[in-house]
Amino acid sequence: MTQSPCPPLPDAEWPESIADLRNGFAGALNVYRTMAHHPDLLRAWAPLRQHIVRDTALGAARSEVVILRAAHRMGSAYEWAHHVSRARALGFSDARIAAMGGDPEGEDGLIARGVDALFDHRRLPPALEAELAAALGRPAVIDLIATVGFYTVLGHLLMTYETPLDDAIAAEMAAQPL
Repeated sequence: MTQSPCPPLPDAEWPESIADLRNGFAGALNVYRTMAHHPDLLRAWAPLRQHIVRDTALGAARSEVVILRAAHRMGSAYEWAHHVSRARALGFSDARIAAMGGDPEGEDGLIARGVDALFDHRRLPPALEAELAAALGRPAVIDLIATVGFYTVLGHLLMTYETPLDDAIAAEMAAQPL
């Protein structure tokens, strides 16, 4: 295996121009330590990340459903493992989480159909968009689309640079595999 040209940056190599981000979200995860190779992008990413991760109209649980399905569709082991952990912290059962890699039912299934449509057709067909809007509200549908885009970009970055799982998540997945 070749060494990544963009491994997660250790503190000693952290760019001074984004020093203020290191002690927050950016320094906490290997994905953002990898993104730190492009300080301007990481700084620009921060406000969108705040909305997608913290302030989404989807709410925390629905957001995790979207992210798990997107991680599954991307084949991003990093995002899948991280969001298995986050979903568990929100009280998801392992069966519910595992269903996101298959054929979930109910609202999770509706959300998964939306994510799948974005991957398969690059859009939400009008009938599906209307069904999602009726169930979730239009702002949540727009956040669903934005979340898929956000995590698709992260998945491409993670897989291109073979970003390793963060130690705590790797230990959790080893101790409690799905």
